[in-house]
Amino acid sequence: MSARLCTILRRDLARLVLGGRSGALLPVLFFLAVAMLYPFAVGPDAPMLAKTGGGVIWVAALLAAILPLDRLIEPDIEAGFFDQWTLRGISEEAVIAVRVLAHWLSFGPPLMLATIPAAALLGIDAYALRTIELGLLAGTPGLAALGVIIACMTSGLRGGAALAGLLVIPLAVPLLIFGAGSLASNASGSGENGLALAAACSLVLIAIAPSAGGAAIRAAREG
Repeated sequence: MSARLCTILRRDLARLVLGGRSGALLPVLFFLAVAMLYPFAVGPDAPMLAKTGGGVIWVAALLAAILPLDRLIEPDIEAGFFDQWTLRGISEEAVIAVRVLAHWLSFGPPLMLATIPAAALLGIDAYALRTIELGLLAGTPGLAALGVIIACMTSGLRGGAALAGLLVIPLAVPLLIFGAGSLASNASGSGENGLALAAACSLVLIAIAPSAGGAAIRAAREG
């Protein structure tokens, strides 16, 4: 990675982690709040909590990943940063690739750490926790790439932040199915298949994010 792209990555991380609306802390707090409230809704049924807790963690991770979408692309377009980067010979595709990495680093590892107390609240055992952590490691990069793609596509639109959230949820369903499905497959010993499929979805999304996001950025700037 060139020095210019490293500088952009540091800037993006600082803005996403330490920026407004509590930065990276808000998705983690939201994630933990869902884990704390779910037992009150289901009741003190420990087997039921342990059985459904993994799916709840995945849904909470998906919703937490949506929270910073309005800060991913739109502010930089309005401030003219993409124009400046283009003048310096940095393509939109390169910036989007860096933005995907920064977005994942700002919410992926923190959510994986927050999963440990969340699993304790939901009564999830160590083996299931291991599967959840591996699933999040495989699936959250795809959520980051998908979020950046949608943020690029909705930049410049009125109500773009709300529209981005509505678009991400259905498109993230395959990741949710494969990630949460790996827990249901543990009993039959085929949980690795779900993890592999979640990782494959992530790789596809990461591969197409720079070109799709770059094209959307150019269309937004020309419009």
